[in-house]
Amino acid sequence: MPVLESGFSALILWGLLGYAFGSVPFGIIITKVFGLGDLRKIGSGNIGTTNVLRTGSKPAAAATLILDGGKGAIAVLFARWLAHEDAAQVAGLMAFLGHCFPIWLKFKGGKGVATFLGLMLALAWPVGIACCLTWLVTAVVGRISSLSALVAAASTTFWIALTGFGSTFMLGVAVTLLVFWRHKENIARLRKGTEPKIGAK
Repeated sequence: MPVLESGFSALILWGLLGYAFGSVPFGIIITKVFGLGDLRKIGSGNIGTTNVLRTGSKPAAAATLILDGGKGAIAVLFARWLAHEDAAQVAGLMAFLGHCFPIWLKFKGGKGVATFLGLMLALAWPVGIACCLTWLVTAVVGRISSLSALVAAASTTFWIALTGFGSTFMLGVAVTLLVFWRHKENIARLRKGTEPKIGAK
């Protein structure tokens, strides 16, 4: 855990700001801008990058990936700039929760993978890069987005320990468990061998 330097009220404020950043449903916004319809009625109905890719628009999927990752990073960097490391971690965690449970969508959001990668890049860039590369290698080999996300999340604490960013360990554990929980249906399909490949409509 980071050293507690911020007051309780300040941490609450940064948590709310982080949640606000994270709860912006960029997948829905991007698909509407691109004229691709309501993302919640396409594919799995999820608001994340993988489902945007099912629309057949790679530019829309890329934009969603960047923006969903960016909101996690922005929450962290903004809090770190104006406050302390503890506030940055709180803001990052709440941005992740905001993406997964946005109040604007009745708490039915995405699975948080891009936001998780973005906040890790901002909190501890060596860990973030290692997680991104883990996702990429698994995606190239397995061609299954959910498997890539699970392997990348599971590797987080290993990379934290290896790179010496011990203050992010508890956050890494929390986000990893949340990523696995958000993918519980995917895990069931992986066990059955019915999980779709990347790009499948």
